[in-house]
Amino acid sequence: QFLLGQSDVGQNRAEASRRLLAALNPDVEVTVYTGELSEEFLAAFQVVVLTESPLEEQFRVGDICHAKGICFIVADTKGLAGQLFCDFGERFVVRDPAEGDLLCATVQHISQGNPGIVTCTGAEENRGHRFSDGDLVTFSGVEGMVELNGCEPCPVRVLDAFRLEISDTSAFSPYGGGGRVSQVRLHQEHSYVPLRQALAMPKIQAGGPTQLLHSRSLHAAFWALHAFREERGCLPRPRSQADAERVLELARGLGAQLGPLDEDVVRAFASVSAGDLCPVASFIGALAAQEAMKAITGKFLPLDQWFYFSALECLAVEGAAGLTPEDCAPRGSRYDGQIAVFGADFQEELGRQKYFVVGAGAIGCELLKNFAMMGLAAGQGGDIVVTDMDTVAPSNLHRQFLFRTADVAKPKAEVAAAAVRRMNPDVKVTAHQTQLGPDSEQHFGDAFFQRLDGVVSALDTLKARAYLESRCVRSRTPLLDSGTEGMRGSVLAMVPPLSKQLAPASDPAAGSFPLCTLRYFPHAIEHTVQWARDEFEGLFQLPAESVNRFIEELPKEPARQQGLAVPERVRRSLQEWPRDWGDCVRWARRHWQRRYHDAIAQLLHDIPPAHETSPGVPFWSGDRRCPRPLMFDPGNDTHLAYVEAAAHLLAQTYKLPTCSDRAAMQDILRDMALPPFVPQDGLHVPTTEGVEEVEEPAEPGQLTELMQDLARWKQELEGGEEAMLPIQFEKDDDVHVGFIRAASNLRAENYGIPPADWLTSQRIAGRIVPAIITTTAAVAALACLEVYKLVWRCRDLSCYRNSNLFLSECLLLRVQPLPSPTYRYRGKEWSCWDRLEVRAVGADGQAMTVQELLDWLQKEYGWTVSKLLCGSTMLYDGEEDEEAQARQRAQRLSDVMERAGEAQQLELQYVCVGDEVEEDACPPLLCTLP
Repeated sequence: QFLLGQSDVGQNRAEASRRLLAALNPDVEVTVYTGELSEEFLAAFQVVVLTESPLEEQFRVGDICHAKGICFIVADTKGLAGQLFCDFGERFVVRDPAEGDLLCATVQHISQGNPGIVTCTGAEENRGHRFSDGDLVTFSGVEGMVELNGCEPCPVRVLDAFRLEISDTSAFSPYGGGGRVSQVRLHQEHSYVPLRQALAMPKIQAGGPTQLLHSRSLHAAFWALHAFREERGCLPRPRSQADAERVLELARGLGAQLGPLDEDVVRAFASVSAGDLCPVASFIGALAAQEAMKAITGKFLPLDQWFYFSALECLAVEGAAGLTPEDCAPRGSRYDGQIAVFGADFQEELGRQKYFVVGAGAIGCELLKNFAMMGLAAGQGGDIVVTDMDTVAPSNLHRQFLFRTADVAKPKAEVAAAAVRRMNPDVKVTAHQTQLGPDSEQHFGDAFFQRLDGVVSALDTLKARAYLESRCVRSRTPLLDSGTEGMRGSVLAMVPPLSKQLAPASDPAAGSFPLCTLRYFPHAIEHTVQWARDEFEGLFQLPAESVNRFIEELPKEPARQQGLAVPERVRRSLQEWPRDWGDCVRWARRHWQRRYHDAIAQLLHDIPPAHETSPGVPFWSGDRRCPRPLMFDPGNDTHLAYVEAAAHLLAQTYKLPTCSDRAAMQDILRDMALPPFVPQDGLHVPTTEGVEEVEEPAEPGQLTELMQDLARWKQELEGGEEAMLPIQFEKDDDVHVGFIRAASNLRAENYGIPPADWLTSQRIAGRIVPAIITTTAAVAALACLEVYKLVWRCRDLSCYRNSNLFLSECLLLRVQPLPSPTYRYRGKEWSCWDRLEVRAVGADGQAMTVQELLDWLQKEYGWTVSKLLCGSTMLYDGEEDEEAQARQRAQRLSDVMERAGEAQQLELQYVCVGDEVEEDACPPLLCTLP
């Protein structure tokens, strides 16, 4: 129980936990109740969750909740297993049953017929509509065939990636153009039976027949455990064969109607049921919390009705199977619940572990909490190293529970390490604010990784994950890689030399849209938000950076200046230099006019609404939504929000004071008079991807004047002071997000796109991957269960698990990692973990020359090398001329190293003369240099 400390021993758990629990979120009221759970007391609640409660209390409370329509959840853990039960009443409405955003597509054509055929466009990477058979859809914005607009949801049948079949459209008006087809999710009604009935006739969520048999056995075992406790007044003694057989006997009788039981599962469960493990509690607690959220919000499908989890495979590892009751007897320590499962000697081994936690964000916080409760690195010689380059941000506080508001802007790793020490003062944890990568190898090099017992990844970028995997592969260090996205999570185990190495994942570019789509033809809110992000950077970051850079590196001769577009940006910044807040407001108003009226009016002048690409084919159709200019309204909240945010940001870049008086701002706006828009002729609008606008360069005379102004400006500045303040977008800054939201929604209004709320704008602009505490808690718990096996130094791959979690469906899939592949090279079989190793010291005591290394390979393996490489650097190439080969052979391997220091390793690849094409690969060659 991570909220409790040694000083709380003997106190009521709820009362002792309340203060720290309430501190997690000051907006949540937390109260303590220590009386009886009476019907009158329970009637005040929408959801009731029972944990660690006797079966009779579960029946009584469950009956009350079912009768009163209160959602009822039971969560329990015993040793290596957990149980979850949900009863949400006889009529529970699920408002949004599925995960993910609703699908939509742009209509290109709709046929008149029975059935009607809807043709969609596929602008983004030509990927099509992404609907599935049976999806319900409705239509909006359709011209001509207006009968479809706002129609009742109708099912679709997928014909191909761009065509959908819908209901009869033969009696409708002919299709004229435009329109969107959007997915609709209807409410679902679910019915549940009370616990008394559900216990005897269980509906169990399982991932397949094997898991269902396992879960049915656990259902009977939990039921029998209640009967055993009522009979004996206690739980079965750890590793007591007699007590386990009694639980099995009770399970056979109670669960007779369930069908055959896996008796080994029941025995194993009973033998450690007196244990209490933090990872198992974290996992079941996370699932129970998510089911409570479903009960409150009606979002996602609730559990129907039982879910069972076990990690009993932990008992199959060598060393765990033969434990005796004496090994697992209580010692009067904080770890007795863990000792009951794994024994006292294992607890000491846990304390000696050396682990590296990479990332102290959401998953990292949960991992560190579990490690503290497990006692990992709490003994002599143990150590946890945690690194994270980031500082705590306000948006972290909803799921990174080791941080508080007072920690904002502090290094994450240091704050997390301090929190772990408070949870368990015996744990040794060292914090670093270092980004893992090639530049960090002076801290986290080969020697560091080789001394570790394991690495746990809690990273949020695929690039960083790939680098960490490469370091663990090189040092043959076990790695547990965990990640989440919304309600989904995964844990992958890489266990040298048993398992396959982790495969590199591709990193699709976020927010990459064709330039012409963003600039002229947006048709989704993602396009307008990305456009607003580009606006933010182009208005408040790049100009200030350009001015500062050109003042710092001011050339003496304007003629030497290259790339005149940048000086032009600087010139505009000088010309628009505001004197006060009023100037900033006027600038923002003029910019509003240019973006949301003039630019759109110019576009419609160049490409009128009736323009046709060819006779009868309108230009403005499909994904090309015909825009309309906006007229500024000083009473419109979005218009004012844009001007206010833009003026604040501009004032900040020019280091001017701001004003929050909106009425005064409106007065300034009312006094402004803008010249009427006059369209220009001869402009070109690119309609294909890859065409960029080119800024007009400054005239030579203007450039000379610009350089003179900059030189004068540089003299006026005090030493070292930047002329302007560049602003980088920060997703947690309300002014920044306010500008993005207003700019995006105005752009959306130009093009008839539905606007986005604050959170959606923040998520898209900040490229925030959906993350919730329940998923991160569950995933970290699953990773920690694999840590137990690594601490046992388990050499049986069948004991390890890769996990995939789907919390929206309360579904968990756990499978054995793939074994390490083998390949043949030069007539010998090698594992993917094998490598050749040589202490690369030459006859003179210095690092080997390339020639000496080639001779060693010839002598030891009989291999004649034709090419030798270190990464992308060619050390030896047998196809070069004799003079070049001689130079290559003479160089020392130490010449490749960029840094001098203690013994270091080079990882080399090579190709031998006469290699066959069908042979897989050669094992890498590790050279330890003196």
